[in-house]
Amino acid sequence: MKIVHDPAEIQRIADSLRCLGKRVGVVPTMGYLHDGHASLMRIARSSSDAVISTIFVNPLQFAPTEDFSRYPRDLERDTAIARAAGTDYLFTPAEGDLYPNDYFTQVYVDNLSSLLEGKFRPAHFRGVTTIVAKLFNLTKPHLAVFGQKDIQQLVIVKKMVKDLNFDVEIVTAPIVREPDGLAMSSRNVYLTEAERKESTVLNRSLRQAEADIRSGEKNPGIILGKMREMISAQPSARIDYVAISDPATLLDVPVLKPPSEVIVSLAVRFGSTRLIDNTIVAVP
Repeated sequence: MKIVHDPAEIQRIADSLRCLGKRVGVVPTMGYLHDGHASLMRIARSSSDAVISTIFVNPLQFAPTEDFSRYPRDLERDTAIARAAGTDYLFTPAEGDLYPNDYFTQVYVDNLSSLLEGKFRPAHFRGVTTIVAKLFNLTKPHLAVFGQKDIQQLVIVKKMVKDLNFDVEIVTAPIVREPDGLAMSSRNVYLTEAERKESTVLNRSLRQAEADIRSGEKNPGIILGKMREMISAQPSARIDYVAISDPATLLDVPVLKPPSEVIVSLAVRFGSTRLIDNTIVAVP
């Protein structure tokens, strides 16, 4: 595996791979890798001749009150995980190389970016789509792998790719969970022992929602009410949102109508740690 820091160099490598007829897969990450990230790289490996994984803690995704400065970083560990998962090139640029002092351009997907997460993190998705567009231009992939755990990010990136005519296939990777059901996240390390035990309620509430939908419940209010009750029973839990949304528009679904699919998603704070999770459910 080759480690590349210079944006111009990774662009030259990507050009060379494409000229050789190689199928290029990219996995964008913010580092502090875990088995969930490794699963994305393995999916890219299975569908590509060359895999480029990126590690960049993107400042545009963080509001001034968020955890940019303390976001966990461990490049040595990340390098080992990326290598073992089949990455050929690990791109780790410096902030100044991607956002020099005279950088003014940003990419924004309207409507989708102001819902759900966007209500609580107004600038977040502007940062996501800007950095993903830049990384696509630098790595020139045929396919890019994103995890379902960040479901709104996935929907927004797909919309950006369609609207801006990027020649990139977006591949969705399933959520990877801990043995007790908690979705893997770099932020899980922030949880105290007590908060970590409480956080398992997130997956349990999603499983309850799945069971309610599959048993024929059509009223989202009843389903979401049960979820809120389960989560609120945990002493340190504070709900930002629980929602049942249309997979295309991310708007709230007023009534569950078959045949269709819905996204059941949530964002909950345990102490100072904010976690998200979701499930996609077919309405019977």
